[in-house]
Amino acid sequence: MYAICRIAGQQYRIEPDTRVQVSRLSAAEGDTVEFQEILLFSDGEKTEVGAPIVPGKVVATVLKHGKYPTIQVFKRKRRKDYRKSHGHRQQYTELLVNRIER
Repeated sequence: MYAICRIAGQQYRIEPDTRVQVSRLSAAEGDTVEFQEILLFSDGEKTEVGAPIVPGKVVATVLKHGKYPTIQVFKRKRRKDYRKSHGHRQQYTELLVNRIER
């Protein structure tokens, strides 16, 4: 069983008892969160595509917050002696999917 769910404006494939890293959410560690926007649901035999969403919800627990590894951004312009470098670390929230309710 799996579902395609929209979380924080992005789509993720969700399966029960799996961990998913999503964009940073404002929930505290240990909180239970619910997501109502299920775009597709499949139980292995039948697949249901929403128009625009499928009724149901995904229930997950927030495990931790963290940051991805650094991405180096380097800009330069040839013959102009212009060079600029900086890094970026995107924040994420790790979720443990408890169940998908229909």
